[in-house]
Order: sequence, then structure tokens, then C-alpha cells
Amino acid sequence: MEGPLFWSLAVLAAVLVGMSKGGLPVVGMLGVPVLSLVLSPVTAAGLLLPVFVVSDWFGLYAYRREFDARVLKLMIPATTLGVGLGWATATVVPEWLVTGIIGLIGAAFALNAILQRNSQPPARPLNRGAGWFWGTVTGFTSFVSHSGAPPYQVFVLPLRLPKMVFAGTSTILFAYVNAIKLVPYWFLGQLSTENLHVAAMLLVPAAIAVFLGVKLVRIVPTQLFFKIVVWALLLISLRLIWEAAKQAL
Repeated sequence: MEGPLFWSLAVLAAVLVGMSKGGLPVVGMLGVPVLSLVLSPVTAAGLLLPVFVVSDWFGLYAYRREFDARVLKLMIPATTLGVGLGWATATVVPEWLVTGIIGLIGAAFALNAILQRNSQPPARPLNRGAGWFWGTVTGFTSFVSHSGAPPYQVFVLPLRLPKMVFAGTSTILFAYVNAIKLVPYWFLGQLSTENLHVAAMLLVPAAIAVFLGVKLVRIVPTQLFFKIVVWALLLISLRLIWEAAKQAL
């Protein structure tokens, strides 16, 4: 973990993580793939988890008054179950399979949203069954590869929450998910002393990026904001499908 290339990519990954905590949840998924250019995906995920957790503190402060309590009350226990399932099956389920499923779900949802861009369907009511299902999937996929955003957005975007409430709810939920992931990651040996040392050096760019993300969410028009979210979801989902296909072959 040294050299200009490593540190350049590590800082970029930390900035992406920080911006995600500022209310742009999809971009945080790019952190592990970026760092995987110089590290194994497992090592990259373990190194970035402390960066996620500390960045969450700044995100929680920024969005402490803007969130949907209904969504959080439903998805917090569901994501807890998902993280538990991820821990229980960590040595059984191939990472490429989970990555591919995440990519397919996200791509299908994003394409459907893009194809229906000329229509504005009414907000869907909160469905507890769907919330438990997608919340569990969110916790599981977040545990495996920090890729909980696609299944989370499949459930939350149709609720048509206000822009700042959507961003705040996302930030608070994933702050909780990342915090509870610390215990299983520690027992699985993914939080080494070297990882923690490097992560500590990445906290400053990540913290700055949190407030940059908050600023962008506030100034970008609502319609454009959700277009960016959907298109980013599509592009990242296609990247996940590609990565899964390479690992499978």
C-alpha cells in the first residue's frame, strides 16, 4: 500500500465515499472498484469501511433534520437481518454472484425509470413487505461489497421523497449499516492494523467531500438530481455486471 498510483486512487476512493455521505449515495459504490485497481476487492472493502463509518458522522450532522422516519423504522431492522445473512454466508456465496445480481437489479430498475421519463407516476405508498425484502437485500449486498445503493433505491425512489429527505434518509440508513458491519468485518479479518492506518490518512479528503456532496445536493435542481441518480445507478450497475462476468469466467 504505497506509491503515487495507490495514494492517488485511495484519495479518489475516499472522496467518492465522502460525497456519497453528503447525499449522493450511488457514487460511494465506485470507491471499492476504484481501489480494486491496485488492491484485491476484499482488501479494498476492508480498508474503506472505516472511511465510510467516519464519513457517516459528518453526513449525520449535515442531515440531522432531513429524513423520513417511516423508511428508517422499516429498513433498519431489515438491513440488520441482511447484514447478518451476509456474515453467515460470507464463506459460502461467491462474491461475483452477488455482484452480478446487484448489477442486474439496478440496471433493470434504472432502465425502466429512464424509459418512463415522459410520465410522472404518482408516489407509491410505503409497502412493509417490499420494505423488508429490499431492506434485507440492501443489508446483504452492502455487507458483501458496499453495494447496497441499488436495492435501496429500487424501494425508495418510487416513494418520490423530497430531494433533501431522500438524501438524508439514505445517509442515515447507510451510517447505521456501516456501523454494524464493523463487528463481522473485524472477526473476518478485514480490519487489519495496516488498513486502519491507511484509512486514518484518508479521513480528511473524505470529510471535505461530505460537505461538497451536501452542497451539490442543495444547489442541483430536484428533477436533475434524480436524473443524475438514475443514470449513475444504470452506469454503475452495468459496471457491476461486467465485473461479475469477468470474475465468473
